[in-house]
Amino acid sequence: MSRSKKPVNPSAQNGLDRLKEETAAELGLKDYKNTYKGALTSADNGRVGGQMVRKMIEAQETKFNGQGNTQTTSGTMTAKYDVNQQS
Repeated sequence: MSRSKKPVNPSAQNGLDRLKEETAAELGLKDYKNTYKGALTSADNGRVGGQMVRKMIEAQETKFNGQGNTQTTSGTMTAKYDVNQQS
């Protein structure tokens, strides 16, 4: 299966870009949009993508639970079953 950089829903691109900027800023990467990504470590770039995925999963889980836009304090549902999580 080939990979494509095109989003499944092209109208979501602006929202994904905003999420990426917001996530990078939370991780301490300032002006991420204008930063040459090759100058960043793969760990930094991966951290941004990983946090984006966590946020999207948490948003969907919250939506599935019928809680709307409220934040959960217990983390995501997947975190409950994470075998790597330390007790």
